Amino acid sequence: MADTALVLGGGGAVGGAWMAGVLAGLAEAGVELSGADVVIGTSAGAVFGSRLASGVSSAELYQGQLAGADPVDVTVTLGQTARFLWAALGSRNPRRSVERLGRAALAARTGPQSEVLDTVGTLLGGVRHWPERELRITAVDARTGTLEAFDRTSGVTLLEAVAASCAVPLIWPPVTAGGRRWMDGGSRSTSNIQLARGHRRVVAISPIPRAVGPHPSAPRQAAELAAEGARISLLTPDRTARRAMGRNMIDNSRRPAAARAGHAQAIALAESVAEVWYG
Repeated sequence: MADTALVLGGGGAVGGAWMAGVLAGLAEAGVELSGADVVIGTSAGAVFGSRLASGVSSAELYQGQLAGADPVDVTVTLGQTARFLWAALGSRNPRRSVERLGRAALAARTGPQSEVLDTVGTLLGGVRHWPERELRITAVDARTGTLEAFDRTSGVTLLEAVAASCAVPLIWPPVTAGGRRWMDGGSRSTSNIQLARGHRRVVAISPIPRAVGPHPSAPRQAAELAAEGARISLLTPDRTARRAMGRNMIDNSRRPAAARAGHAQAIALAESVAEVWYG
């Protein structure tokens, strides 16, 4: 088996802030995850994973959340929420569920793709090129429902890959890259832990452990990897963190509290994570 994999899941602005706090807290406690052999990022995790793999420290990511840097101004209407739930929950079959969501995403009246690229470009800061370290960015083909893990050999720019991974169905338009149209990498799984298969030690940070619809949860995916012989540590928000995060994952005012809660949770869990990462 290969060695270490860091999996960073989706969770919107608030979940991403919690995740940044977790990364910084672990690093402060001596568990530095940025040296993973592969970083796998989905949606918000694609943003933070790209920056981390490109040399931005977890401390800098954390401080940015505490300061409320780069807020994302997104308005989600009740109609958009209803259409999303109707599509995602309209079938108990995972394949059909994501296909329904893709059709809804392609038919939705949203803003131009340039808005997604501009917003994600701001979130990436100065990071524009694929890092030398192995980085995989997930997205779902809006037409077929298939999952793709982009890397530096995929023929798309890092900005395109991350924007595709962040293109929440019905909120942002599917992103065109490589001649195909892509929606949020969390449309089938919020974390895509299964992509770490083949690695001996895995740490997965999942702000939202379960996707909407009949899809496998992060704990289920982690258990499957463990059954195959991997040592895995899955971190999800504890009760205190969930209270800090609230229910609206795009509420920028929640980001500092969510980041602090993630930091505190990571300090408390650092020893158990270290046993997996360095064991």
